[in-house]
Amino acid sequence: MSRISGTFDELRGSGRKAVIPYVVAGDPSPEGTVSLLHELVKSGADVLEVGVPFSDPMAEGPVIQKGHERALANGMTLRKVLSIVAEFRRQDAKTPIVMMGYANPIERFGYDAFASACAEAGVDGLITVDLPPEEVDAIDAALQSVGLDNIFLISPTTPEARVRTIVERARGFIYCVAVKGVTGSGHLDTVAVAESVKRIRSKTSLPIAVGFGIKDGESAKAIATTADAVVVGSALIDKMEQVASSGETSQIQIHGAAVKLLQSIRAGVDSSSS
Repeated sequence: MSRISGTFDELRGSGRKAVIPYVVAGDPSPEGTVSLLHELVKSGADVLEVGVPFSDPMAEGPVIQKGHERALANGMTLRKVLSIVAEFRRQDAKTPIVMMGYANPIERFGYDAFASACAEAGVDGLITVDLPPEEVDAIDAALQSVGLDNIFLISPTTPEARVRTIVERARGFIYCVAVKGVTGSGHLDTVAVAESVKRIRSKTSLPIAVGFGIKDGESAKAIATTADAVVVGSALIDKMEQVASSGETSQIQIHGAAVKLLQSIRAGVDSSSS
């Protein structure tokens, strides 16, 4: 059983829902990313989603795009992201890590070599934003050979036929996109999200995580009433950037802004089942 499946089984057994924070590796700083990941786990994260910086992150809104730009300016590469995961694993062998990125750097790395490097570093799953399920055979074979979960996005506009294709290929969990558009955009319509979750759940027994548009404890609580997990990314990155742009350079203060928000997300999610 993968770390991802084991975590969701454990949460299900205790009647809890997962909190999944997303951060961009190397933002605000490469040297601080590992400590940030550990702080997020201590603050209630059940699974960690680590973004691989890319020059054209098409699915991301302006907040995360700027995070990618800062990380690239800080010299981050795919290999350095893997090194960050490996360093995190020296102290935490339990918390699942999902890498989220784009196909081009992975293709340059080579699917088999990439999958092996991920397994060696301690990665548990992969979201490749711009690789459709109809084109994943090669990378999926490489991931399966080392026991990594291939995780897919399903949006409100995904046709039924493609939903069926995705749930047949997916492992670990399904990432349900809450709003139309890029990360951090749009109004969070909790009724529409509940319908999307219901539509997906009728086709798979995999856990369903909802992301894009969760900004605080209140929105997290609303989503957690129907989903198995809540993903928060733009709001965390925005909080850290607000502190950094104010002239604050202390890692404690910058990370503290993300920790405080995640704690409120955790409280909101927990209150959904109380």
